[in-house]
Formats: sequence, structure tokens, C-alpha cells
Amino acid sequence: MEFFQYMPLTEARDLIARSLTGIAAASETVDLENALGRVAAEDRIAGESLPSFSRSTVDGFAVRSADTFGASEAVPALFSIAGEVAMGEQATIQLLAGQAVTIPTGGMLPAGADAVIMLEYTEQPDADTLLAARTVAPGENVVSQGEDIQTGSVILEQGQRIGPQHIGALAACGCSRIVVCKPIEVAVISSGDELVAIDQSPGIGQIRDVNSYALGAMLTQLGCVVRRWGIVKDSYEAFYDILTKALTTCQLLVISGGSSVGARDYTVKAIAALGAPGVLMHGIAVKPGRPTVFGMIGAVPVFGLPGHPVAAMVVCQQLVKPVVRLLARQKQPFAGFSVPARLSRNVASAPGRDDFITVRLRKQGGEFVAEPILGKSGLISIMAQADGVMHIPADKSGLYDGEIVEVLLLKGQE
Repeated sequence: MEFFQYMPLTEARDLIARSLTGIAAASETVDLENALGRVAAEDRIAGESLPSFSRSTVDGFAVRSADTFGASEAVPALFSIAGEVAMGEQATIQLLAGQAVTIPTGGMLPAGADAVIMLEYTEQPDADTLLAARTVAPGENVVSQGEDIQTGSVILEQGQRIGPQHIGALAACGCSRIVVCKPIEVAVISSGDELVAIDQSPGIGQIRDVNSYALGAMLTQLGCVVRRWGIVKDSYEAFYDILTKALTTCQLLVISGGSSVGARDYTVKAIAALGAPGVLMHGIAVKPGRPTVFGMIGAVPVFGLPGHPVAAMVVCQQLVKPVVRLLARQKQPFAGFSVPARLSRNVASAPGRDDFITVRLRKQGGEFVAEPILGKSGLISIMAQADGVMHIPADKSGLYDGEIVEVLLLKGQE
């Protein structure tokens, strides 16, 4: 029997990244309203400054700030009102010393003015006279031309997942169409004679197919187009046949089950037979998830994940999701959203492997507390209760009660 070697997690990540060098998702152009959640395929450069003119951020009076120096409620500064700036129109007034111009929020700052005094700090004894009861500094209550976005600056970076804030910035710069990465097409296959469809009642020794749904949901959440190929039984011919068909439709292949060294586990054999370079890793020094397989069939990355749900989902989070980010040329593909939390109890670990412990988060005294959810990797309820995963590095023998740890969040799009 051929046994696999446990590859350290850092080496596995390096191997995966090297294997995907030069392989990237195709791109397409979409309307801005359809760009939310997509990944930018190229840098988007601002073709104009924002704002295109200096404008007021408050209702008040445009003034020369030097004319307000020393002003107070007891000794207000005196101005003559030279006119008014209309909303949405160009300011044509040239402000002179001792003059003020009425201006609305968003109004164009007239030439000669460098600040705006808020309406609340002024009085008008008559229609032509203004008393200012406080000093304003140069640039106060003003957004200067180009202060928000400069012409030629990058407003959206390649590899950035587009959120509502990016949509707003792009709209402000007049970007109506955006080049984005096409969604990664993923084939998910479950293997095992013991598996039945979720709408069936399992017989003795049988279980429902959990992993294809859980893994599919994790990848769909990341923006992938997931196709579930169903359950393949423990037959090399059947396994080889379904993998051959799935490879023609996908850019990433994920197999659940069949990754250990049992006599009826055919993942490694089938991957090796389907094309070079074949299996590149069989076994990784993590818990849960040690019997993980990674290979390349041509330009298609292939994962063989453990059959236990917790192990499969942890490895999907740590290795499969980063492949999607690598294909989309995202920066820091092996990172995710994490929060610091104080550990609620001691947790032991075996040095030499990276341990991933599911945790529940609760807020206490202004900080998060991480409560480990311990149990066997075949229990899907562990993941259902978890808010995130805590990492114990390979060089540690455990973590202590009260220690601050980083919790990688399971919920939300990454």
C-alpha cells in the first residue's frame, strides 16, 4: 500500500501558487449595475478629477479666511454680501477683501474665496451685511478640486472585489462599464458507496451527500458558478469517466471523499491517469484534513478533499478558496477576513502540524471571546455552530486561556 507524505501547510500553499502561474480567469465587460461582487480584471484609472471644482460642504457664506481672523461673538467680523452662488451653476463672482457670498451645500466656491463659514455662526442685520461670529481656517468647510480623486489615480485595482463603495466611486467618475473576471466554473463531485442523495432516506450504513452542497455553497458565496455532478460510486471506471466529463466543463475540479489510502479510494489513481502533471500533493500536515490531494490536469487545478464534512470545509477555506482568488489575480489570496478574539480556554495541539479549531464568537467587555467547539471532523453540526476558525501554527503545542487569537470568519463573502 502506498502511503502519502504530509506536506507542511506553507509548502502546500507555495506549491499551489506556483502551479497556477500563468493561469488566470478570462475577462468580460459588464455594466456598472452588474459589477457588484465581481472581481476587477484590470486597474481602472480616473479620467477626471473629483470634484471637478472646489465646493462647499455646508450651507453658509464663502469668504476669504484671513478676513475672519480674530472674529468672535463679542467682536464679529463684518462683511458685505456680494451675491449668491446658485446650486448647480458656475460661480461667476470674484470675491474681494471684506466680501462674502451666500453659498449652499455643494455649491461652487467663487474665485477669491478659500473657506466657508457655516450659517449658524452668522447674522444678517440687513440684506447686504453679514456678521461672522467665529474664525474659519483656510479650506474649512470646503472640498477642493481633485481632493477626492485625482486624474490618473487608480480608483479600482486589479483583483479587487467590487463593493458598493467602489460602485459609488466609479459612478462619480463616469465609469459606466467595467472589465471584470468571468466567474470561475467549478465542478463538485462526491464519491463513496455509502452516499445517497439528500432527498433519500439513508439505509443501514448509508449517509446523505453533505459535502457537495456545503462545498458548493462556499464556492458560490465566493462568486463561482458551481455545478454539482452528483455521487460517483467506488469504481475506478465510473470515477475516471465522470472526471473526464467534468474536466471539459470547468476551470476547477473539487472531489469530496476518496482521498485517503484505502484500497477503494481512486482519486489519486484517476488524477494521475487523466493528464500531466497529475498529482502534486497527497497529504498535508493539518488537522482536520490530512488526506488532502492536489494536482493539475493540464491547466485545471484538482482537489481531492476528505469525506468528513468539517475537514472538507476547513481545507476548502484554506486551500480551495485561495485558488479561486489566485485565478482572479486577487492580492493576498491565502488571507481572509479575521477578527482578534480572546480565547476562553486552553487548547492543546500537536507540534509539527497546523491545527484549525472551529470557534463560536461572543462579545464581552468590548472585545470578542472565542469559544472552541471541539468534536470529530465528521460532525457537520460543528460547522453549523461556528462563526470562524482559529489557527494553531505548526510550531506551537497549543494556545492558552486568555490568549489573543485571530479568528478567520466563515460567514460573508470574501
